[in-house]
Amino acid sequence: MASTAPPNSSIRRSSSRPQLDLSKAEIQGNVEDKDPSILLPNQSHDISHLALDIGGSLIKLVYFSRHEDKSSDDKRIRRAKDRLGFPNGNRRSYPILGGRLHFLKFETSKINECLEFIHSKQLHCSGWESHYSDGVADQNAIIKATGGGAYKFADLFKERLGLSLDKEDEMGCLVAGANFLLKAIRHEAFTHIEGQKEFVQIDTNDLFPYLLVNIGSGVSMIKVDGDGKFERVSGTNVGGGTYWGLGRLLTKCESFDELLELSQKGDNRNTDMLVGDIYGGVDYSKIGLSASTIASSFGKATTEKKELEDYRPEDISLSLLRMISYNIGQISYLNALRFGLKRIFFGGFFIRGHAYTMDAISFAIHFWSNGATQAMFLRHEGFLGALGAFMSYEKHGLDDLMVHQLVERFPMGAPYTGGKIHGPPLRNLNEKASERIGKFDVCCHVLGMNG
Repeated sequence: MASTAPPNSSIRRSSSRPQLDLSKAEIQGNVEDKDPSILLPNQSHDISHLALDIGGSLIKLVYFSRHEDKSSDDKRIRRAKDRLGFPNGNRRSYPILGGRLHFLKFETSKINECLEFIHSKQLHCSGWESHYSDGVADQNAIIKATGGGAYKFADLFKERLGLSLDKEDEMGCLVAGANFLLKAIRHEAFTHIEGQKEFVQIDTNDLFPYLLVNIGSGVSMIKVDGDGKFERVSGTNVGGGTYWGLGRLLTKCESFDELLELSQKGDNRNTDMLVGDIYGGVDYSKIGLSASTIASSFGKATTEKKELEDYRPEDISLSLLRMISYNIGQISYLNALRFGLKRIFFGGFFIRGHAYTMDAISFAIHFWSNGATQAMFLRHEGFLGALGAFMSYEKHGLDDLMVHQLVERFPMGAPYTGGKIHGPPLRNLNEKASERIGKFDVCCHVLGMNG
């Protein structure tokens, strides 16, 4: 069923409501960082600063912070208020620019670790008060949450932290998060082929429609036609939960990441039946299959008199990873072909920035499309739902704001590869951040805040 959000006719919102300023938002850190923070250099309002995506396997958390060193900044702020005669109270009456969006994950089975983190960072204190209060939680505080766990664990969040979870639609949040990243953040989307990562800048005039493949415990394939316009067109129950479930049973690994790491040392030729195994070591050239093509995942287990303990866990993990990644890649391409979609973006925590997973998906897309289509990935792949929930605080006018004010447009395919820039030169992010901090320090000096 297609979903269409009501259009917004204006980007103006009530001046009494804190607003999210995404102008010049950009990733902070180097190109290899996983789940890097996003710098919001022009954010002045204090905003509702926490959103959750609580899935069957993982809890994804996005939160806003004003500064790295909160205690130091608080002291400087209070001194400035005293000198300038600002009234007492928690809410600031003057703007300080800058902040960051941070991204964290927790295993759902260890939800107490997530609750303890929220408490330690005082994120359970409502909105701006978390930065300027004494850490007393507002018992009426409401935060945005999505995913099945937003229903399953609602009572736990209320009991432990006094938080009410305002539940947002899961598919809607996935799409909103993806659209935000693709439209507003440079160096977010990239291809990954044979170990080579290449960033792709998106022309937002040519973004829609596209296929969003979210690989979590299961897989959803969503045709995205615009902001708030999407339809779940397919999916499969063979996803990250399948890999972790079978992997845990077959290898005795204790975590998803351990299973992924194990695969890097594997050799699937010991478990998979290849075309060469059937054709005496040669290609089946008539139909274009090389000898190394997998004919049957785990097929060798049917021809060898071995028990499970006779197979290396590393080989089992790699065979599982290939089987599931190829399956997802093939189904994704067939759905893109079905709807005439040129772009396929992959997200979800199954990928986790794992090079071989991305290479396997890319290979499948390339193979089935005869090289006509490329798989594209997102640096914040696992946080699409949480980001969408965070953006739902700002539903009114956000889409128009992004289209008209945020995006610097570049042609599709102008890449950023291996730390070198191809195309218009970009200034270093740390340099920009340092400039912001420097300007703040100058203001503090003028106000006498630097002692």
